[in-house]
Amino acid sequence: MEWKKGSYRLSDDKSELDLYYIVPALQQSYWAAGRPKEVVEESIRNSVCFGLYTDDRQVGFARVVTDKCTFAWICDVIVHPDHRSIGLGKWMMECLDEHPDVKNATQQMLRTKDAHGLYEQFGYAVCDAMVRRPGGEPDRF
Repeated sequence: MEWKKGSYRLSDDKSELDLYYIVPALQQSYWAAGRPKEVVEESIRNSVCFGLYTDDRQVGFARVVTDKCTFAWICDVIVHPDHRSIGLGKWMMECLDEHPDVKNATQQMLRTKDAHGLYEQFGYAVCDAMVRRPGGEPDRF
């Protein structure tokens, strides 16, 4: 699927994704700091992914882990700093909500440390959750 808004385009076509943008962008985030390139690649292969583009270059990314019917975990939502604060995160979430692999999930979840206001606009609410990491690594959230 593809959506357009002004000079921006959002697509779920994985063949367009630019790992030279995605890997460092995620590695610089608080939630995926240091995530190895190989892990990023594997996570993309196993997820529904969205690339945000303008002027033929990638400026955003979102990933959804889902069984396409009962559960979807929205994750790795990122917009390049030069393109923030103009509503692109909100627009990306609106588009994700339209995607059949996401909207058909009867329960959706995401985690954030700093974007509660954005996600609350889409009906997300703070909830208790249990987290388990291999080797007892501390939670980054």
